[in-house]
Amino acid sequence: MKTLLPTSIAGSLPKPAWLAQTETLWSPWKLPDDILQEGKHDALLVSLHAQEHAGINIVCDGEQSRQHFVTTFIENLRGVDFEKRKTVRIRNRYDADVPVIVSEVSRDKPVFVEDAKFLRKQTKQPIKWALPGPMTMIDTLYDDYYKSREALAWEFAKILNEEAKELEAAGVDIIQFDEPAFNVFFDDVNDWGIAALERATQGLKCETAVHICYGYGIKANTDWKKSLGSEWRQYEAIFPKLQQSSIDIISLECHNSRVPIELLALIKGKKIMVGAIDVATHEIETPQEVAATLRNALKYVDANKLIPCTNCGMAPLPRRVANAKLEALVAGTEIVRKELTGGLNTEAYANQRRTTDNESLSIT
Repeated sequence: MKTLLPTSIAGSLPKPAWLAQTETLWSPWKLPDDILQEGKHDALLVSLHAQEHAGINIVCDGEQSRQHFVTTFIENLRGVDFEKRKTVRIRNRYDADVPVIVSEVSRDKPVFVEDAKFLRKQTKQPIKWALPGPMTMIDTLYDDYYKSREALAWEFAKILNEEAKELEAAGVDIIQFDEPAFNVFFDDVNDWGIAALERATQGLKCETAVHICYGYGIKANTDWKKSLGSEWRQYEAIFPKLQQSSIDIISLECHNSRVPIELLALIKGKKIMVGAIDVATHEIETPQEVAATLRNALKYVDANKLIPCTNCGMAPLPRRVANAKLEALVAGTEIVRKELTGGLNTEAYANQRRTTDNESLSIT
């Protein structure tokens, strides 16, 4: 039985204090190497429990096995020197010392597949797994070999496709590619970024998603948002071509943002993960606030294509705050579900819709 308005999260949840420093990104592991993998899986179970306890329908690993959503994947590849670092400007927002591409990049072995298999064994819920997108990967590195953003993106797309196919075989239902860089480099996105993303999804039978947001709730991102003016129309530059792409689901930031909600009309027909939880504040949304965001989105998205979600990852938040936000997301979604179904359960509502649709067909 399909769930109306199935809830999910963008990706990350806070790590337990015994695994890594809390409320920070790129936090070093606290456990020694000989028990680190066991600790990561224990943390995955904690993350999964938080999602299932709150009532999240499409669950994930909470990115408990990753220090960072991009670099953990990259550090498992050949051709990248993590000792020889150079400073680059990340998405035109802040400087960071990043690894250097020194030779041809390749993937010798799976990166997250064993973790995905472990998650698959723990739950009967649909599972989603996040990978960095090709454009965001190249924006987190210094390229001293290919000398071409596009060429490097295509190489990463091939590598990501290898990983994605093995994740699909491990039982992952939705593979999501995180592409915050799509909100910055508009010409590149339209010229080759979406095509590279489609190369990363080539041959997959599971659903595919792209997550495009305005970033974690860290100061560099919140300061950048203040500079964007009264309306954030970045999505407008890329939505038309994304609407024509083969990507199934588009994950967006909506709550407490200045994104004009009518921009959702530009991706009509796609499934939309509507960010109804603000990850840049410790304030807990009320169910009514979540419901209001979803109602606005429903003006432009069919109910059977809307997936209530968080704006971005919640790794930098305190666990109690993140867990409360999960509960708010579920409670607010339930309000709207009842409004849509008139109190019917999902199966009865679906049967009613089919009957109505058939009557409409016979009338016409």
